Amino acid sequence: MNGVTISFDKSRTYINIMLNPSEFTSEVDMREVRKQLETGETKRLYVSEKSLKSACDTANHYFKTGDGTVVQERIGERKNAEIEFRIPEDGMMANLVLTTPYGGKLPSLATVKSLAVKNRVIRGVSTKKIDAMLKAARNAAPGTVLEETIAKGLPARNGKNSKFVPLVPNALERVLRPQTNEGERVDMRNLGEVICVKVNTPVLRRTPPTQGRSGFDVKGNTLPAVEGEWVDFKMGTGTVVSDSDPNLLMSSISGMPKYRDHVMNIDDTFICNGVNVGTGHVNYEGAVLVNGDVTEKMEIKAAGDVTINGFVESAYIESGGDIIITEGAMGKVNDKQGDFQCRLVAAGSIHVQHGQGIDIQCKGNITVGRQLAYSRLRCGGAVIVGQIDKPMGNLFACDIISQDRVEAGTLGAVSGSTLKVDFSPGFNQLLERKDSLDELLRQIRENNLKHKEKIALIQTKKIPKELQRKAAEALELFNNESALLEWLENKADDVKAAKEHYQSDIKLIANKRLYPGVSAKLNNRNWRSEREYDRAQIHYDSHQWHYEPII
Repeated sequence: MNGVTISFDKSRTYINIMLNPSEFTSEVDMREVRKQLETGETKRLYVSEKSLKSACDTANHYFKTGDGTVVQERIGERKNAEIEFRIPEDGMMANLVLTTPYGGKLPSLATVKSLAVKNRVIRGVSTKKIDAMLKAARNAAPGTVLEETIAKGLPARNGKNSKFVPLVPNALERVLRPQTNEGERVDMRNLGEVICVKVNTPVLRRTPPTQGRSGFDVKGNTLPAVEGEWVDFKMGTGTVVSDSDPNLLMSSISGMPKYRDHVMNIDDTFICNGVNVGTGHVNYEGAVLVNGDVTEKMEIKAAGDVTINGFVESAYIESGGDIIITEGAMGKVNDKQGDFQCRLVAAGSIHVQHGQGIDIQCKGNITVGRQLAYSRLRCGGAVIVGQIDKPMGNLFACDIISQDRVEAGTLGAVSGSTLKVDFSPGFNQLLERKDSLDELLRQIRENNLKHKEKIALIQTKKIPKELQRKAAEALELFNNESALLEWLENKADDVKAAKEHYQSDIKLIANKRLYPGVSAKLNNRNWRSEREYDRAQIHYDSHQWHYEPII
């Protein structure tokens, strides 16, 4: 281009342009100049668009007015890479911001690490990440901005509070965890000795709290850890702290241990070799251990666990804890009235090795060792037939209300006998709680909003001395109401989450086969098997029941 000269200064750092309007044949085109700058040594150097435009506009003005004044302007330069460190207020990380050079130099790894130290990035620096950034910068276009976290602090890990370790298992745990013989094969009949402790037996140990681990931020400051705290024993019945070890709980009576909700109780235990017309009914304010059978029309009522190492026939058993029957239970059913002659009622969970014709009601889980048929089940947990780790038992011809999964090897029977599972009652309870909370929240939100406006208005006024006490009381009441509102909102979130978990937890699982006649219900949403399926799972999602094969 005539009249256009692009050159470097003596240090070859800056780009200069000289425009001589007297040599122009036409107005200089800035785009043509830009194309020329994008070739040769100036290709990767920084060019100021503003300076270039100013020079071209001035020269073109001189050309049009016939002025031959030469325009000289510095329009670009060779720039080295730019380094910046960004550290948030908490100092737990540091980002490296690297702007790639315009024909200049890229810093070495050692230089970046040295600059990091100068910017107080001392600990947790990743050499690998810095090196990777420098490699990426070599291949990037000039002026590219790269940002990466190159240092991380270590948060302090607070110590854990003391824990409680039961030294004896609950009866139900013992039953659900069969013993292993010498060949490492599980023997379902060998359930170990019945757990009954004597006086002064260690039953619960308290572990000391941990110290935690201190941390650090990227600036090298130490973040101290908070030590765990000693948690006091929640003293249950029949226990006492050891005289020689304050972290050991001993049994003060002979009986059956029961550990629940971090409390160890030793239930005074009534032990007999069977319950029949000769022994009479059993009504005991403690645990009951029956080393024999319970015969027809007999009753057992206990405040604690009931463990029966035998068979139960058409009897009534009620427990304030768990019911464990290591053999079977069977009863007659009055088809006309729908009455079951064998009834098991527990505040905890119920385990039966096998059963037929029984009415089971409990707040916990129902576990069955082998098979359950022609029975009615009401539970607040799951129904599992077979070994806990892989249920392969049989469940058919039952009417079930459950609040968790129903799992067995085989659901239903070849005959097509009906197996009904209803998950509605527990879900409806959650809905009622949610509706009540939502209505209460709506009212309190409205009141709180009105009160907030009133308090804001009061605070803008000058309050006489005689009314300042009442204003302070009003503010305190408003703060209490706001705290209540926050607590209720958290509770509402918990109930909403519980509702979602309930829908994801309820399911039918058949680990071997699922036969026709099996149905699942959640309010007005029903599913029924009309044919035979291999291993399958029936689960609830998006307001519908879904069949899914188990592979």
